[in-house]
Amino acid sequence: MSKFIVTGGKKLEGTIKLSGNKNAALKLIPAALLADSPTTLTNVPDISDVSVMLDLITKLGVKVTREDHAVTIDPSGLSSFDLDPDLSSQFRASVVLAAPLLVRFGRAVVTPPGGDQIGERLLDTHFAMMQKMGVEINRKDGRYFLEWKKKKNVDIFLDEPSVTATEMGIMISSAIPGVMKIEDAATEPHVTDLSNFLVKMGAKIEGIGSNILYVDGGKLKGTEHKVCSDHIEGGTFAIAAAITGGHIEIEDFKATECPMILNYLSYMGVNFKAGKNSLTVLPSKLVSSRGKFQTRPWPGFPTDLMSPFIVLATQTAGTVVCHDWMYEWRMFFVDDLISMGAKIFIADPHRVIVSGPTPLLSDRLFCKDIRAGISVILAALTANGRSEIENVEVVARGYEKIDERLKSLGAEITSRG
Repeated sequence: MSKFIVTGGKKLEGTIKLSGNKNAALKLIPAALLADSPTTLTNVPDISDVSVMLDLITKLGVKVTREDHAVTIDPSGLSSFDLDPDLSSQFRASVVLAAPLLVRFGRAVVTPPGGDQIGERLLDTHFAMMQKMGVEINRKDGRYFLEWKKKKNVDIFLDEPSVTATEMGIMISSAIPGVMKIEDAATEPHVTDLSNFLVKMGAKIEGIGSNILYVDGGKLKGTEHKVCSDHIEGGTFAIAAAITGGHIEIEDFKATECPMILNYLSYMGVNFKAGKNSLTVLPSKLVSSRGKFQTRPWPGFPTDLMSPFIVLATQTAGTVVCHDWMYEWRMFFVDDLISMGAKIFIADPHRVIVSGPTPLLSDRLFCKDIRAGISVILAALTANGRSEIENVEVVARGYEKIDERLKSLGAEITSRG
């Protein structure tokens, strides 16, 4: 088990460039299997979840060539619809491969996906959508057996604006003839990126960026596409700058695409300047101007930033409620912050009340999931003393070389194990 040793109290200063969007890359790779020729993706983040996804499609017969942050995917050798159970269980996005496999083979065998344990993350919306399109789903011996004999091109109203269900629906409908309407679609930047990618491949999609999509599918061809930048990483670095009193320029930050993230930062007193393709965070007097912050579907505040936001709240003057209604275990990492001296009251599984600012003390910490993991690292950056953080490999699932990049900004952090 790897660990970080972090000595806090250093102001973060300098320039950092955002990596490619984790959630976009993990959907673009499966979508490339729909093409009749190779696809090259650039700006692919060097994270472990992407590596596992590439290993997974390689086991299906796909040829993968990886060089630096570029990946070329040749689906001509795709020969299996049975996903490797061990690899599938390592991350959540493995289930997305069911979409291209159903299109290519009319069948797919899927292991319930793994990933962060932050609450119930059911497949009900995904399966309900596929069943409306004619997919038969059976569960046996802990695996799902999907078969698509009678393809139906029907309009879909999703039970909830599920990102993954929306992405799977777009993939399937992009590869079959006829127009399909998807309502209550998710609108996150990575969903938009996938839609734009499929248009390059030959699909016709109207309403991109809205919650009503019209997808006219057909034969898809390989293309070249740059993965969009990671707005969650952007928000994380902004918070890192604010809590350490630093001055950071974040490159490739699309400020116009993240209004609620910037709103929430400003409500906490974070001083920043938004450029055309960057965000500069300046030394700030952190004072909260409102009492409640909550997650909601995009363009609302994203659930993946709530854990880092709670760390920001510990360093901000005022008492605030942080509410994540989406995942009932998201908040449980705050016991680490409490042990560091933070004044946090756990109201229920979805809400915590944070009173700040509170000086944090160094501690022995453990990364429970990707977002909780980066959050305890943030807390250690501002804490007085030397913290040891275990299980940091979970953070590498979503943040590229985070220790090296933080060190480039002046953090005192070393890796062991």
